Amino acid sequence: MHVVATAGHVDHGKSTLVRALTGMEPDRFAEEKRRGMTIDLGFAWTTLPSGPIVAFVDVPGHERFVTTMLAGVGPVPAVLLVVSADEGWMPQSAEHVDALVALGVDRGLLVVTRSDLMEPELARDEAREHLADTPLAGMPAVCVSARTGAGMDELRTALGELVGGMPEPDPAADVRFWVDRAFSVRGAGTVVTGTLGAGRIRADDELELLTADGTRRVGVRGLQTLGAPVGEVRGVSRVALNLRGLPLEAVARGDVLLTPGAWLGTDVVDVRLHGVRAGGTPAVASLPSELSLHVGSVAVPARLRPLGADTVRLRLRRPVPLRIGDRAVLRDPGRRRVTAGLTVLDVRPPPLRRRGSAARRAVELAGMTGRSSAAEELARRGLARGADLRAMGVSIAGLDVPAAAGWLLDPDRASRAAAALVTAVAAHDAADPLDPGLSTEAARRAADLPESKLLDAVLRHAQKSHAQKSHAQKSHAQKSHAEKGHAEKGHADPTGLVLRNGRVVRSAAAGLPARVREALDALRHDLERAPFAAPEADRLAELGLGPRELATLVRAGELLRVADGVVLLPTADARAVEVLAGLDEEFTLSAARQALGTSRRVAVPLLELLARTGRTRRTPDGGHRLV
Repeated sequence: MHVVATAGHVDHGKSTLVRALTGMEPDRFAEEKRRGMTIDLGFAWTTLPSGPIVAFVDVPGHERFVTTMLAGVGPVPAVLLVVSADEGWMPQSAEHVDALVALGVDRGLLVVTRSDLMEPELARDEAREHLADTPLAGMPAVCVSARTGAGMDELRTALGELVGGMPEPDPAADVRFWVDRAFSVRGAGTVVTGTLGAGRIRADDELELLTADGTRRVGVRGLQTLGAPVGEVRGVSRVALNLRGLPLEAVARGDVLLTPGAWLGTDVVDVRLHGVRAGGTPAVASLPSELSLHVGSVAVPARLRPLGADTVRLRLRRPVPLRIGDRAVLRDPGRRRVTAGLTVLDVRPPPLRRRGSAARRAVELAGMTGRSSAAEELARRGLARGADLRAMGVSIAGLDVPAAAGWLLDPDRASRAAAALVTAVAAHDAADPLDPGLSTEAARRAADLPESKLLDAVLRHAQKSHAQKSHAQKSHAQKSHAEKGHAEKGHADPTGLVLRNGRVVRSAAAGLPARVREALDALRHDLERAPFAAPEADRLAELGLGPRELATLVRAGELLRVADGVVLLPTADARAVEVLAGLDEEFTLSAARQALGTSRRVAVPLLELLARTGRTRRTPDGGHRLV
């Protein structure tokens, strides 16, 4: 199915056109039929001769109902812009186009109606002049008469070409279903309708309903599309949802149904404004301090705080589920005109409490486009929950950064945290040498981290970064000299800290000779790339790590001895359990070896170690099972 909205001045024949295309009555209310004017949203559908099904959202054209018009157009990807041949371009034609441009709608058809009353070319050419400086300038035009049927076949053909060129929405996308109508059906209960832009909804799904009063879970009892019950709908579709256990008064137009946990409701958002005409960016300083934000089917009052030449902060009267890159409309309800379009830049902006923070924020926003990567967002924020980044519309797939307990750390932020830990541990040990190190809570506060489980990620990041730098260093002598000078200034190497027995303490390896520390750095570098590929004897000899040096590093907790001559990083046993958890409930030595990416020389003693420490056990038939 494809969904198209109508737009245009009042009484230019939008509903008559939809009726002629579909054979259905889009005007639902007796008052609309009596007055001959649409005052609410109407819906109808048809199957085109070329095969596609097209559903129409018929919107009112009167200036008093622009809010209703925006509720219908907001979620729809294409438009039929209707201009009558006998009246031509009119004020609401212009405001509807301004709204479409502000929302980023750039697909549609220009339809000149009532071609039997006057030469349609005059109205068509006039409309094209008004569209010339908008993204809708190049859309095809068709002249029709719904009364005589002239041009209707050409319109159906043009509609087929229009919807044939629309991109397919992602069926796996998170659901954001804006409610544009709610009513009650006897024997069924509350029903809501709207346009599903992407994703899928199934019967018996649980969704999250966000309203002005808060959030609640609701169940989908049943679905209808095109007047028929179905078990599943995918975007783009016109859908009616029968919601389980929800009273009618608890839902209204502007509320939204969401994939649970996948969206962030926000009432503070930073945006970039766009003019509704080419080259026309609105003067931020001249805008009213309060406007109405229109997105999806919701209209919510918004207070503006200017930041940059084209950027503002909006404080909304109610939370709205927005993502980075969303398009919306700002309208001045007092002057009854669309003021600007906007692109969402940040749905979790930082507070502006300190002197000069607004100016610094304006500089930051100037470089933001509304298309952000996870790495860019982390660099700006320092740290964030992975779930929050996804909810902001940012993909974290393939992101390789320090992480723990659902939190992600920007690498530079992790390095600063490691440096802060070095300073804090050194200061504590100097003040109280009989109680070395910091508790995890004290270390968390010193590193300014939201979760103590991030400490291990910070220290591992510091060790990995240091090992990579050491491995790339051409002159060991120069590096040793630099480290010596660094230590003399009181700034310990961050790899000198370890997390042991619930405390962040200095590692015994920090006092080792420089050649041993360099060898340890190189060995860490090898094992970070292949955690279970224990170095062979010749590699250990190449690094200068003999039995004595290895024993010292094992005692210091820098290496884990799995067997004689087999050493791994100290966290290798825990990492092995994580890997083995992905195998079948019972697994063989061969399956474990392949999953770990190692040899029998390592896999056999490693599994024996896990069994000795109670994390695996042997099965009667000789297999292995996680405890």
